[in-house]
Amino acid sequence: MATRAVRHNRPVVDLQLVIFDCDGVLVDSEVISNELLARMLTAAGLATTLEEARRSYQGLLLSEVLSSAESKLGRSLPTGWLTRYEQEREQALRRELAPVVGARRAVERIRSKGLETCVASQGKLEKTRLSLELTGLRALFPDELLFSAWSVARGKPFPDLFLHAATTMGVAPERCVVVEDSPSGVTAASAAGMRAVGYAADTDETALRHAGAEVFHRLDELPAVLGLGQRAE
Repeated sequence: MATRAVRHNRPVVDLQLVIFDCDGVLVDSEVISNELLARMLTAAGLATTLEEARRSYQGLLLSEVLSSAESKLGRSLPTGWLTRYEQEREQALRRELAPVVGARRAVERIRSKGLETCVASQGKLEKTRLSLELTGLRALFPDELLFSAWSVARGKPFPDLFLHAATTMGVAPERCVVVEDSPSGVTAASAAGMRAVGYAADTDETALRHAGAEVFHRLDELPAVLGLGQRAE
């Protein structure tokens, strides 16, 4: 694992594309989503804290969350439980969602250096669109720059999503950097042959490093991490 991390964290020669995860990187949604998930799982009989929800389910497809939770519970969750979670999560996001501090400046700084950017999320496209709209970031990422794991055979930690994004954008994997906040996303980036940088504002820094990421803690540090100069102004 250490060898792989060193290989993918060397500066990218002729960097052309920066691929952003959405939740937890551009929008501050992980606590909102996982607090709700913990409450609803606890109400269904599977006692779960926020920390346990983030550790066990963050970065998974919702179908994988459901399967994992039911396996731990030893029975199926109530009919319609997942639909109700999605509905209540949308309501919570509409009330509380904010952009990650420095997100807009980091994206604009990267683009000012002539690089392409896009978003590749484990979530459905409609959720990504809503999240970006609610946080004022939607204009930065029109539909042609949005990619979802629901469009490929396998989500993270497999490389399919990032390879799909790079292919569609016309950029070779070795010319890409992925900005992630989950170990599964870092693993997917490394498997795709891309450099991974881990945004560790409120996630497990050790887990990100173990997965192979170079870790940073503020989005205004990202341009410098990528070798593009000083912090975004």
